Amino acid sequence: MAHVFISAGTKGLGKQVAIYFLKRGHPVTMSYFQDQSAVMKLRKEMPDDEHLMHFVQGDVTKEQDVQRMVQEAKEKHGPVLTLICNAGPYVFERKSLASYSTEEWNTMIHGNLSSVFHFFKACVNGMREAHFGRIITYGFQDAPNAPGWVERSAFAAAKTGLVSLTKTIAMEEASYGITANMVCPGDISGSMKEAFIAESSQALKAAPVGRAGTGEDIARAVGFFASEDSGFVTGTVLEITGGENVVYQKTTK
Repeated sequence: MAHVFISAGTKGLGKQVAIYFLKRGHPVTMSYFQDQSAVMKLRKEMPDDEHLMHFVQGDVTKEQDVQRMVQEAKEKHGPVLTLICNAGPYVFERKSLASYSTEEWNTMIHGNLSSVFHFFKACVNGMREAHFGRIITYGFQDAPNAPGWVERSAFAAAKTGLVSLTKTIAMEEASYGITANMVCPGDISGSMKEAFIAESSQALKAAPVGRAGTGEDIARAVGFFASEDSGFVTGTVLEITGGENVVYQKTTK
């Protein structure tokens, strides 16, 4: 089973992705920033898979941390053949571009765009040697069209850049058996990030398809991109929104 690395894999959407692969017998390395309690919670929830889990602590906005985390992962479970760049800082407070500090801007760009470059560099040689690799990044609805997103400027700029980076990786690494694809989650918030689809009927807010989106919805899409069956699928951006328009809910001030 391919060794899976999931950045920010201990909670939120990343947790459901981790559970997906653990249930299928993959060794999974999950990075986390500071929240040790999330690590302990996942261990308690899946005691039978303890031998498959590996946790590494670090800051994805820092190149040295990324390199160290991947090296620790390799030492534990061998080369990373499935890289899931789930981590990505987000500014929950709505604010205009003029209101951003340089530090906030850099955090958004480094965490959502530069970190993928650093993870890619740390993992690509092992994938090339195996002649198999799966790289999955995260975007947002309509990201391939580089839309303006009012009061989400830095995040949107980083993610639209990531679309191009993902597609470029797909082209450059295709001959090595490596694919690169992007998933774009819709409005999946709060407890629904860690929820299973069976729990979606309990949510108060439903998408046009008639239920709320869940972390399991994202995990299923990531799982397909990571599978051997998806070898002819690369450079693809997949929106998982339940028919809901997220970006254009607020286009003017």
